[in-house]
Amino acid sequence: MSPTPAIDPEIPTLHIRGLTKFFGGLRAVSEFDLTVGNGELAGLIGPNGAGKTTVFNMISGLYLPTHGDIYFQGESTVGMEPFEITQLGIGRTFQNIRLFPSLTVLDNVRIAYHPHAGYGMFDAVVRNRKFGTKERELTERAQDFLAIFKLERIQHELAKNLPYGQQRRVEIARALASNPRLLLLDEPAAGMNPAEIVTLMELIHFIRDRFDLTILLIEHQMRVVMGICEHITVMDFGEVIARGTPKEIQGNVRCIEAYLGKGAASVA
Repeated sequence: MSPTPAIDPEIPTLHIRGLTKFFGGLRAVSEFDLTVGNGELAGLIGPNGAGKTTVFNMISGLYLPTHGDIYFQGESTVGMEPFEITQLGIGRTFQNIRLFPSLTVLDNVRIAYHPHAGYGMFDAVVRNRKFGTKERELTERAQDFLAIFKLERIQHELAKNLPYGQQRRVEIARALASNPRLLLLDEPAAGMNPAEIVTLMELIHFIRDRFDLTILLIEHQMRVVMGICEHITVMDFGEVIARGTPKEIQGNVRCIEAYLGKGAASVA
């Protein structure tokens, strides 16, 4: 990976204020606020339909907020195209894995480097010396990156032939190859078995420390959220209903009721 630019430790990596999204007459997210500090590993949780992925889609530029502000390292991203936000330093994965199934593991990761390939369309069409040199450099960088994630042995396997857990690992590796400062993980443990979940938790800690990242994740697996997140924000019906440490969230009556229904907290 290329060196990441220096950041101001006084400015939070992500600051969201009053974020709201309407789809026609449906209010999906209402007055959502969130601040994630540099290097923090934070969670965003809530029942299905709470608005979590809608928030991610606004942060990454897939949706334009109806109103509200999103600041990444002090710079407003509202109105930017997704590719501009990626280049700014926000990477993400998706709830449903979005690899190129008929490409190899190596090519799936190489794709993330191409916005910085260093050659133009003419070079690619005529396949001149500049094109060949830059392509070799991209391949070497991707292979070095795969080695960090212990994926070098399967670099020539087609993505569609990999077990689910390895596909998720490749997707995370591709997101990191874009050299982000903030990584958004949308339900990374979805569909994983218990052994794969343990490996994933170790991987998330590793990439946060290895790449000096800030991570915000959506997850329904409470084992993951409570096991790795330092701070958690809880949503229900598009609104924030609680914030706190894992221990504080575990004992929050509103959170228990949001997941299990009214009266569940008294039973618990």
